[in-house]
Amino acid sequence: MKKILIVTGLLLVVAAVLVACGAPAAPATEAPAAATVVPATEAPAMPELSGDPIRGGLLYDDWIKTLGVDTPAENQPLWATQTTNTRSGKDSWRCKECHGWDYKGVEGAYSKGSHMTGFVGVAQVADKDSNEILAALKSGDHDFSAYMDDQALTDLALFLSGYQFDASAFINADKKSTGDAAAGQTVYEENCIDCHGPEGLSMNFADDGGPEYYGTIALDNPLEFTHKVRFGQPSVADMPSMVDAGLDDVAYADLLAYAQTLPTSSPVTEGAHLYDNWTKAIGADVPAENQPLWATQTTNTRTGNDTWRCKECHGWDYLGVDGRYASGSHMTGFPGVISSAGKTPEELVAALKGENHDFSPYLGDAQMNALVSFIQQMQDLKPYINDDKTVNGDAEKGKVLFNGTCAMCHGEDGTAIDFDDGEGVEYVGTLAADNPWEGFNKIAYGQPAAPMPAGINLGWSWQDIADLLAYAQTLPIK
Repeated sequence: MKKILIVTGLLLVVAAVLVACGAPAAPATEAPAAATVVPATEAPAMPELSGDPIRGGLLYDDWIKTLGVDTPAENQPLWATQTTNTRSGKDSWRCKECHGWDYKGVEGAYSKGSHMTGFVGVAQVADKDSNEILAALKSGDHDFSAYMDDQALTDLALFLSGYQFDASAFINADKKSTGDAAAGQTVYEENCIDCHGPEGLSMNFADDGGPEYYGTIALDNPLEFTHKVRFGQPSVADMPSMVDAGLDDVAYADLLAYAQTLPTSSPVTEGAHLYDNWTKAIGADVPAENQPLWATQTTNTRTGNDTWRCKECHGWDYLGVDGRYASGSHMTGFPGVISSAGKTPEELVAALKGENHDFSPYLGDAQMNALVSFIQQMQDLKPYINDDKTVNGDAEKGKVLFNGTCAMCHGEDGTAIDFDDGEGVEYVGTLAADNPWEGFNKIAYGQPAAPMPAGINLGWSWQDIADLLAYAQTLPIK
């Protein structure tokens, strides 16, 4: 009898997960005639699964990104059984896209809107035997065993069984948290501030055409925010799981409440990215023709995107022909822009829309205003960088900043990422030695279209940035 009960329980969980993913119910058939009952033998106990449910939470978010594998060529088979969610490809394979950040599917936040599929949630399998859930993940049109190995599926099963969390219990209909923002600030400062900065602005998770910061996600999608706080971000090993950190349920509500008070824009850094490379920053196509004013100079022979980059005319030191671009292959003869820092926003916008310098067909009002904000706070780099490219900074202090923030991605010696897109190499040390003015900008404001922290949004002073740059000049250049 015990064996019969175990098999029956397994089939029920498999059925539950398949129904959750849209599997149609089989038509009822006539019951077979009664058979002679054979005495059951004692069934062996199901083995206790061993794995990492935190990794399972990451797999639920985006298993393709977590495992670093290619997206399957076709949509997930069950995707064709719904028509309301028009996404395709990778999205059709994400667990969260069917079952939601609240795990409730059509009975939760995905009961309407562009993410609605009609599939039910996976909350119904919480607290079920993880062996039974694992079997369901290998069944029918919901069989993921061709894409995830047994350990990955085990981790996912352990997450589904024991680590789902009902964040909707502290999120109101208006998406606001019922938690204590003051208590949440303490949680933030103890766990998040080192990477996300004092105001949650150090990293932009989207592009500058539609910025997305820590506070943006908290306000727009508090359920997603809570899931990522609990389990981390796929493929970002340095983001800690707050489950592992031991946060209690109340702390999640408090952290969310505080995050919802943080700003959702960073005009200065967004403007700096536009100054650096606006087409890359907002994900725009490069205009078909060179920038109109480019034809008025002959010394810089670059074409295409380079002709549209503010820095290519006005320099990394903002001095144009009066600075580093007074000679060499970047020389255009155009003046700098730092002298315009004292102008009013209206005057600067007018200049950005001037004859042969009109960027309004390409940049919206918010982006124009961001560029203005950047220009108005431009710093004279002469106190920090000398003409011979040496830096007036304390390399030992800079080393502390580098190891605490930059080494996570760039490696201890700054050679983990090669910026060169040709046959050479360009590491942190290479850039710092060859072009410290560009290095200063990247450290201060980050890199367009990349989740690189902006030093000024980490609370660093200009001298801190110079110190880090001085240390970067001690790192290998090849």
